Amino acid sequence: MGLEIRLDCSDVDWEVVSDILKRVGMAYHQPDMHKKAFENSHTTVFAYQDGGLIGFGRAISDTAYQAAVYDVAVVPEFQGQGVGKTIMTNILARLEQCSVILYASPGKEDFYRKLGWRKMKTAMALFKDPEQKARKGFTE
Repeated sequence: MGLEIRLDCSDVDWEVVSDILKRVGMAYHQPDMHKKAFENSHTTVFAYQDGGLIGFGRAISDTAYQAAVYDVAVVPEFQGQGVGKTIMTNILARLEQCSVILYASPGKEDFYRKLGWRKMKTAMALFKDPEQKARKGFTE
């Protein structure tokens, strides 16, 4: 696989980012909102195959000891081929000094477990639409 990893937001088609998030069943917004979120993040990783965006992820951090990973997504036809692992490895390499949290889409927990993540017992969330997150299996 000729996977190309880019670590900056230049030349990203934000419409494609929004479309990929929608395709994989994750929360998505207008393209300009994703652009703002990624550009304001500590770490960004974009995976390209033959010039086309096939996956991405980002992290926010205080750069001292805490970080959080968000928006890790890989288009379905490239899932199971190591793209998500490559994205996560690149994100975590830039956060080595930090404890890192994330919340996964329901059903993706095993992917993160294989990378060494452990389920938290005390995580809490305050979502803008708590009923929708409960319906999707994110909260009790």
